[in-house]
Amino acid sequence: MGDKPVGLLRALGCASRDLLRGDILWQALWPPLAAFVLWSLVAVWAWQPASAWLLANLPAWSWFDWLGAWLAHIVLLLLLAPLVFVTTLVLLAAFALPRMMTIVAARDYPQLSRQGGDGAGVFWGSIGNTVAASAIYLFGWVVSLPLLLIPGMLLVLPLAWTAWLNQRTFRYDALADHATADERRRIVTDQRSEITLAGLVTAAALHLPVLNLVVPAWTGLVFVHLCLGRLVVLRQEEGVWVNLN
Repeated sequence: MGDKPVGLLRALGCASRDLLRGDILWQALWPPLAAFVLWSLVAVWAWQPASAWLLANLPAWSWFDWLGAWLAHIVLLLLLAPLVFVTTLVLLAAFALPRMMTIVAARDYPQLSRQGGDGAGVFWGSIGNTVAASAIYLFGWVVSLPLLLIPGMLLVLPLAWTAWLNQRTFRYDALADHATADERRRIVTDQRSEITLAGLVTAAALHLPVLNLVVPAWTGLVFVHLCLGRLVVLRQEEGVWVNLN
């Protein structure tokens, strides 16, 4: 991509183009499918006991009886969906995204040297970052569930939490291989508004039927292009040698 900075719109387009490659598309598809199958099996085993437990602990209001069973199922669905999403992100961060990044970096950013540290450190750093962010996300999601009773919050709250998780997870993964710790901090600080907007746009894309299957991987690719593009510009500004051929 030469010396052109990769803004958000360009990153969105590049990530969409990448998904047309068969080797990248497979890496995009298997994590959500594996997560869905895993939690479907868990649901088959645990759904009825969990539903019964929720019904037993719901308020004993006579007018509430007819709604209780439906509410229990809704609550379980609201808990199951983020678990599937978080599991997908962990699988992506650990296995799929590194493979996709190798392909994308070699093709679009061959001028960038890898200064992020050794492979094991990058791997465990990515896992630790994803698990920590996911734990905060799940805790915040569970704690804020009562807020969904407020009109309009069903649209706002999931979007806000997912946007936070996207940028918190993938900004690290996108830069872990290539950027030093100081470069990561500078890019996150200098491009905070653009990174936040990228998290919001990719979170909104999860609401697209069918296409949302590949949105987690697409999100990772968006951050790869956005952050590596900024890393190219940063190194040029600092006089670091970058091959622009």
